[in-house]
Amino acid sequence: MQWVTIDGNGAAARVAYAFSEVAAVYPITPSSSMAEGVEELSEAGVKNLFGGRVEVVQMQSEAGAAGAVHGALVAGSLGTTFTSSQGLLLMIPTLYKLAGEMLPGVFHVAARSLATQALSIFGDHSDVMAVRQTGVAMLCASSVQEAHDMALVAHAVTLQVEVPFVHFFDGFRTSNEMQQIEVLERDELGAFLDGEALERFRGRALRPDVPKVRAAAQNPDVYFQGREAGNRFYDEIPERVEAQLTAVERVTGRSYGLYEFSGAADAERVVVVMGSAAETVRHTVEHLVAAGERVGVVKVRLFRPFSADRFAAAFPASVKQVLVLDRTKEPGGVGEPLFLDVAAALRGREGVEVLGGRYGLASKELTPEAVVAVFAHGAGGGTHDFTVGIEDDVTHRSITVGERLDVEGDDIQGAIFWGFGSDGTVGACRSSVELIAAETDYRAQGYFVYDSKKAGGVTTSYLRMGSGALNYPFLVQRAGYVACHKSVYLGRYNLLEPLVFGGVFVVNSDIPSDQFFRRLTERDQRILMERQIRVYNIDALRIAKEAGLGTRINTVMQTLFFGLSGLVSRKRATELIKESVARQFAAKGADVVAMNERAVELAWSGLEEVDVPTHSAQCAAEPVLVPADADDFAREVILPTMKLEGDSIPVSKMPYDGTLPVGTARLEKRRIAPQVPKWVKENCIQCNQCVMACPHAVIRAKQVEPEQLEGAPEAFETIPSMSLNERKLGYRIQVYLEDCTGCGVCIETCPPKLKALEFTTLEKGDTEAEVENTTFFEALPDDVFDGVDTSTVKGIQLKRPLFEFSGACAGCGETPYLKLLTLLCGEHLLMANATGCSSIFGGTFPTVPYCTTEEGRGPAWANSLFEDNAEYGLGFRLAVENNRSLLRERVEALLQAGVNRDLEAALRRAVELGAVNQFTEEALAAQRAAHILLRDVEGAGALGASVVELQDYFLDKAVWIVGGDGWAYDIGYGGVDHVLASGRNVNMLVLDTEVYSNTGGQASKATPMGAVAKFAESGMRSGKKNLGYLCMNYGHVYVAQISMGANRVQTQQAFTEAMAYEGPSLIIAYSPCIAHGINMMESAKIAKDAVECGYWPLYRFDPSLPKGERFRWDAHEPRGDFLNFVQNERRFRALFDRSPEEAEALLELARKESQRNWRFLQRLGALMS
Repeated sequence: MQWVTIDGNGAAARVAYAFSEVAAVYPITPSSSMAEGVEELSEAGVKNLFGGRVEVVQMQSEAGAAGAVHGALVAGSLGTTFTSSQGLLLMIPTLYKLAGEMLPGVFHVAARSLATQALSIFGDHSDVMAVRQTGVAMLCASSVQEAHDMALVAHAVTLQVEVPFVHFFDGFRTSNEMQQIEVLERDELGAFLDGEALERFRGRALRPDVPKVRAAAQNPDVYFQGREAGNRFYDEIPERVEAQLTAVERVTGRSYGLYEFSGAADAERVVVVMGSAAETVRHTVEHLVAAGERVGVVKVRLFRPFSADRFAAAFPASVKQVLVLDRTKEPGGVGEPLFLDVAAALRGREGVEVLGGRYGLASKELTPEAVVAVFAHGAGGGTHDFTVGIEDDVTHRSITVGERLDVEGDDIQGAIFWGFGSDGTVGACRSSVELIAAETDYRAQGYFVYDSKKAGGVTTSYLRMGSGALNYPFLVQRAGYVACHKSVYLGRYNLLEPLVFGGVFVVNSDIPSDQFFRRLTERDQRILMERQIRVYNIDALRIAKEAGLGTRINTVMQTLFFGLSGLVSRKRATELIKESVARQFAAKGADVVAMNERAVELAWSGLEEVDVPTHSAQCAAEPVLVPADADDFAREVILPTMKLEGDSIPVSKMPYDGTLPVGTARLEKRRIAPQVPKWVKENCIQCNQCVMACPHAVIRAKQVEPEQLEGAPEAFETIPSMSLNERKLGYRIQVYLEDCTGCGVCIETCPPKLKALEFTTLEKGDTEAEVENTTFFEALPDDVFDGVDTSTVKGIQLKRPLFEFSGACAGCGETPYLKLLTLLCGEHLLMANATGCSSIFGGTFPTVPYCTTEEGRGPAWANSLFEDNAEYGLGFRLAVENNRSLLRERVEALLQAGVNRDLEAALRRAVELGAVNQFTEEALAAQRAAHILLRDVEGAGALGASVVELQDYFLDKAVWIVGGDGWAYDIGYGGVDHVLASGRNVNMLVLDTEVYSNTGGQASKATPMGAVAKFAESGMRSGKKNLGYLCMNYGHVYVAQISMGANRVQTQQAFTEAMAYEGPSLIIAYSPCIAHGINMMESAKIAKDAVECGYWPLYRFDPSLPKGERFRWDAHEPRGDFLNFVQNERRFRALFDRSPEEAEALLELARKESQRNWRFLQRLGALMS
C-alpha cells in the first residue's frame, strides 16, 4: 500500500485500470478524467492484472461506449466505462442487456444531475436513480478513499456473481475533491481477482471455436421464466459484497458495512442517506450525541440489490423515527427511490415512522446546520416530502435551517482562494494539496468551485489542513487564510466572512498600499478591524509579467500562501515552490521553469503589509451591480446570483419552466481584463474589421449625427465618416471596457501598421471616463446608415449585434460567427443549440448574451441535449411550417368572411411578401402594418382571434441548428445526416474547434491527423472526417466551409446564401480554440495561415445555381508551409516532446493527407458543379 494525493475520479480509475482489459469511453463532465486517467496509464505502459495494457477506445457517444463494453464482455474481455448524467441515460438499453445476459463489468459513474428545466453539470443522484430498474448492482462510495475501495469491491464481486455493477459517487464533491488516501499496489489488488470466476467468464466467451448463440428472441411461453432464471445470482450479491468488504478490512484496516450505523446506541431518530452527505451527517451526529441527543445515521452503500433484512438490522432497537434523504426528485411519486426502499424494508417494524425528504440537487450544499434542521423537523412532528437547503415559499415543503454549526476539529485549518478563470489559481491549489501532504506534517483536502464562464469566471478553491482524516464534504466555513487574486472582487463578493480572528487576508491588486484600506467597503473594513486580520497587498500581475509569465499569477500567490499561512517558513516556502515548479514544468522546457523560479524570487519583494486602523473615517461605496431602474427579475434573481448569493433565492422567484429573459449579460460589467484596447482615432481607416472580429461584441462602430453630439462627455471624440453622406456624419469606435476580456484579437486584426487600437491599463480615472462615453454611445441611434451598404462586411458592422458580452473564453473563435448570424437575421432567428461551449456561454443562468432590438425582436434560443440537436431543430421547422400554413388558411377564411378594405390589403400584402421576400425590411414593415390593423378584429370571433394569435408567422423564421464538432461529427451525426437528407429548410452551423472543447479537449472525428488531444495522446492517427463531402453527396444540401479570420467576405456570403437557399444548408466554420495551444490574440492570423497552407480549404456548394457554377473555390492553391503552420500550435508541437522522430513522420503523413484532401475536393468540385 502507498499514500497518494488524488481525487475521486483518479482513485476509481486506478482500480478500474487494474481489473479491465478494454475501456470504451466518451467524455462527459465530471467523469471525463477517469477515462483520461486510464488512457494515461495505458500510454505509460502500465500493466493491468492480466499482464497487458488496457485498450482504450473513444466512441461516438455513451451509447456507443456501452455497446462496445457489451461486445467486449460477450467476446471474453473484461470491460469498463465511465460516465455521468445524460451519458448514463444513453446507456440504459445496454444495461438491460448486460444484466439480462449476466455479464460482469463495472460502469463507474460520477453522479450528476439531469437536464430538466435547465442543464446542470453538478452533482446529485438523478442519473443513477434512472438506472436502478435495469438489473445492475449499484454500489455507492461516499469519499475519495471509498471511491478506491468500493471500485475494488465492485470489480471483484461482478466477476463472482456475473452481474454488472454501477459504482457511483457524487459528481464534483467526490469526483473532483483531492485527498491523501491509501491505495493498494498492483499485487495487492491482484489478491481480489477470483481466478475461478475469471476462468468461468472466459469460458462463456462467444467464439466460433465453441459456437453458440446469445440473446435470441423468446416468445410468451418462456420469456417470463427466463427473466426469473437469474434470481439466485442477485441473491448472492449482498453476501459476496460483505465478503469483499471484509477482505478489504483485512488488508487495509478500513471497516465498511453495506448499511452502516453511526450514532447513539439508544438513538430514536436516524437519518438514512447515501453518498458524500453521509459524512456530513456523521460529523453532525457526533456533535449532537456529545450534547446528549439520541440520534444516528445509516449510510447506504449497496443500493441494488437492496438487502432489506441487512438494512433493518443496522438500526438500534430504540429507533422511533427514520428520516430518509434522497439526492434526486421524482415528480409525482409517493417518495423518492431511497425512501421507497427504506419504507418497504421497515414496513414490519412497529412504532417506526419513516419520512422522506430531498436535499443537494445540482451540488446544493448539505451543511451541518441543515442536518440539525432535518433532525429538528422530525422531532417537531414534521411531515413527509420535505426539502432542506432551499426556501420553498410556493408549496412550503422546505424546512428552516438555523445558525451555522461548526463540527470541524480545533486542529483543522482552512484556506480559501478567490481566483480568476485561467489565472492558474486552481492548478496551484491542486499542487498545494500535494505539497502539503508530501512536505508537511499535515494531511490536506482540496475542493474547487467554478462558475459557468468558459474562462475568466470566478473560481473558489477550498483547502483544509489537519493531522487526521479530512472527510468534510462541505465548503470551508472557518478559514485562517483568504486570498483574493482579483481586486475587482473586493466589495462585490463576501470574501471575508469565513476569516477567523487573527487570520490572514492577501490581495492581488495594483492599489497603492497606503490607499488600500479606504478603498474597501464599510462591511469589509469592519470585519478586518473587529477580527484583527493581518492584510497583505501585492501587485502579482506586475511580478508575473516581469518574470515573463503574462497574466498567470499562480506561482507568486502560491509562494505567499505557504509562507504566510504558517505551514512553513518564508525561506522554506521559497525553496518548496521552486522545487515544485522545477518538477511541474520540466516538460515545458528550462525557460518556463526559469520564469516560474523568477516569479518565486520576486514574490516577497513585492509584498506589502497594509495597516489596519482601529477605526475608519473613509470607505468605498458598495458596488452597484444592477441599475436602480432594473426590473424585478434583475433585482431579485440576477443580482443575488451575481453576488454569489443565489442560494438565498426562494422558489417563487424562479421561472418554473426554465425560461429566461434575454439581453441580461450587459448587466454583469465584470471588469476582468487586465488591459483593454483604446481607440487611436488618428490611425483609423473605418474598415470595421475590429468590430467583426471581436469575440465579445465589446468593439462597436457607429455613424453619429452632428446634432446628437450635444451634451456629449468631454472625452467623447469622433472623426468624420468616410461614407458618402450629405450630413457631415461623424464616426466612432467605442470600447465597452467593462465587458472586455482583453484578448487583443481586435488589435491583431486591425490592418494598418499604425494600429487604430492599442492596449492600455484600466486606470480608475480613464475607466470612469470611458464608462461615461459608453453610456452616451449606447443612447445614440443605431440606424444611421447614410452612404453605407449594410449588406457588406463593412456596412453590417454598423448595426447593433444581438449577441453580446458572453462568458466565452477570451479570444473565442466561435462567438464571432454567432454575432454575425444575429446581425444578418437576428430579428427572425430561431436557434436550436447543441450542448457544448456555445450552449454554456449562450444560455447559462441567470444572464443571457442574446438580446433584442428596440422593438423587442431578437433571437429565440433553446437547448435540448447534446445528441438530439438536429432533430430538435427540425421540430422547430415543422412547427413554423405548420403555423404558417394555418395562418394562410385562416387569413383566407377571414378574407372570405369579409373585412374592411385597408385590412384586406394589408393582409394580402403581408402574405405575399412573407412568401417571397422573407427577411426584407419591406416584408417586416408589411407584417407590422397587418399587426396594427388586426387589433380591430380581435373581437371578431374565433377566426379573428386565431389570425391574431398566429400573426407573427406572416414572415418565415430563420431556423438555425448550431453546435460544435463533437455534436455534428460524432454524437449527433446520425441526426445531422437525417435532417439534412429530409430536404427541409433548416440551416446548420458547425463551430468546428476540431476537439471536444467544452469537456476539456478530447479528440473528436474532426480532430486532424497528428494533433494531440485527450484520448489521442500519441497523436491522432486517422484523418479528419470530411463532413462537407458527406453532406454534398445528397446533391440538395447547401454546403460551405468558411473561416472568418481568413476571409470575412466569403464568411458573410456563405451565411447569406444559406439563408436564401430553399432547402437544408450546412456551414462548417473554422473556430480557433485555446485547446489548440495557441496565442488567442493571433487567432485571425492562424486561421488565415490554415487556409494559405491548404489545411482548411474554403468552398461553397450551392445546388440552386446553374450547372457548372454550383461548386466555388474561395481559396487559391496552397502556397503556405503546412509543417510550419502545424508546428506553431501546441496540439501538434506536443508530439515532438514525446518522440521527435515519430512526430516528424506523423506530421508528414498529415501534410500528405491535407494535399490529398485538397486534390479530392478539386475533383469533387468539378463533378458537383
